[in-house]
Amino acid sequence: MGKEKEWKLKAPADPGTVARLSSELGIDPVLAELLVHRGITDFEQSRAFFRPSLDGLHDPFLMKDMDAAVERLHRALSCGEKILVYGDYDVDGTTAVALVYSFLRELSPRIDYYIPDRYDEGYGLSYKGIDWAAENGFSLMIVLDCGIKAGEKVAYASAHGVDVIICDHHLPEDELPHAAAVLDPKREDCSYPFNDLSGCGVGFKLVQAYASSHGIPFSKLIPLLDLLAVSIASDLVSVTGENRILAHYGLKQLNEAPRKGLEAMIRLTGIDKSHLSIDDIVFKIGPRINAAGRMESGRIAVELLTATDEETANRIGSEINRHNNERKDIDRKTTQEAIAMVESGKVLKGLDDISLKHTTIVYNPDWHKGVVGIVASRLVEYFYRPTVVFTRSKDFVTGSARSVHGFDIYAAIESCSDLLENFGGHIYAAGLTLREENLPEFCRRMDEKVSKTIIPQQLTPVIDVDSRLDFEQMTPKFLRILKLFQPFGPGNAAPVFLTERVYDNGSIRKVGAEGGHLKLELLQESFAYGTQSAIAFNMPEFYEYIKGGNPIDICYSIVENYYRGNSSTQLRIKDIRERDEDFLSK
Repeated sequence: MGKEKEWKLKAPADPGTVARLSSELGIDPVLAELLVHRGITDFEQSRAFFRPSLDGLHDPFLMKDMDAAVERLHRALSCGEKILVYGDYDVDGTTAVALVYSFLRELSPRIDYYIPDRYDEGYGLSYKGIDWAAENGFSLMIVLDCGIKAGEKVAYASAHGVDVIICDHHLPEDELPHAAAVLDPKREDCSYPFNDLSGCGVGFKLVQAYASSHGIPFSKLIPLLDLLAVSIASDLVSVTGENRILAHYGLKQLNEAPRKGLEAMIRLTGIDKSHLSIDDIVFKIGPRINAAGRMESGRIAVELLTATDEETANRIGSEINRHNNERKDIDRKTTQEAIAMVESGKVLKGLDDISLKHTTIVYNPDWHKGVVGIVASRLVEYFYRPTVVFTRSKDFVTGSARSVHGFDIYAAIESCSDLLENFGGHIYAAGLTLREENLPEFCRRMDEKVSKTIIPQQLTPVIDVDSRLDFEQMTPKFLRILKLFQPFGPGNAAPVFLTERVYDNGSIRKVGAEGGHLKLELLQESFAYGTQSAIAFNMPEFYEYIKGGNPIDICYSIVENYYRGNSSTQLRIKDIRERDEDFLSK
């Protein structure tokens, strides 16, 4: 279901630049225009884009405080200090911990890791974690994917004899924690050339800096790159600049020589072992790793990612897969309940209900805390409004927020900060905690803030279409060059094409659970060389119309589908329009 989508065709790029680039590279003008839309306008830029090189990685010492971080780490290793690697319980945090821990355990036996309990300790650096470190003789904590706002807790750690190195990528507050070093490319006083690293990426820069200054060859770091690919894909940071290089080589490592834990995950998901993409991570690997922190403990995710033997990896992988299946059952049930609450207008269970006009906010104290973020994303898809899903956690109400295209939900939440115990996040996703008695007022003010700042266009889902394309243009050369645009992700989205007036050849069928998807073989009158295979997820409502031989317009991305060792080109349909001459004339 969900709201009808707007198809927005991108404005044409400069025709002269497109023509010149098309000629220089010997490629279809459509592909040249895709490059120009990405800011790539000459041969050298194209070469760097199509052939990412590890030589393009930035010097890690350009990051503020890196000297101090490396010095403190070296002192700890030289003196035999106990070092604790601490990180968040989500994919970015657990991959970051696994990466730094894997590197350091080769240098010292006095290394351990700590993942806070999602329910007992919550997000970020915790007093319980600091106490555990101090009680067990750790004098240095490397805090990954969190800590940038933990000034009081860093001071607490220092008072208990524990130094802290922060490796974070979230926006800092005006005053930074007084840590041994604070690595965060988003610091105002940091001139590092790329500021959209994942938390795992910042951890990698620390490792890279230490290796380069202590005679450890970069080749020793290559096996760590599969973890980086998983973090970049799962944390939805931009796949541009340095991240594009790291994701490219991380995927290469993941496809050719993955660590035991990820290899076990690949087996369990049934992904073609040597053709993993960013999408495979986002939809199959990442959710399983996340499920560990949602359903039990993020620590078992690190155990999986640092496993050195196949038996251990398979055992933990199977356990995590079981947690993921439990998570899917719970989030499906919770989503159904949440939709029913919104449609009935009774959105705050156990409290006086309020009327919301521009937001979707629901609260049920009985929901599982581990799925509220997933449910919030589902509700955005369904109602397409800024969304917050709340449940109860001990003495507080905790929630996850998700946004619609172009709307800064973090800023909206920040405007209600006086009602909150804590909050954090990004433009499109945030987490927050408050007292139950403040929830109705938060809902009222949040809805008011959204109503004043959101624009009508942001309440309609938009599919950005890169270009019109006819089937006859999909030559083997076109498809081969299109593959070089990978890895796809934010900032380098998979191109979306529009093809008009196509028909199914009569083989359309419903597939998937309860026949919720459509499998098609599509014809275009101008294309005389057969059909294009296509899949349309969650669009069963078009079955009868298409089966009747009626023409449709489609927008889609082009993917390579691997099945039982065979590969084929498949159109992954994003939306379907019954043939509308008025639409085409716009």
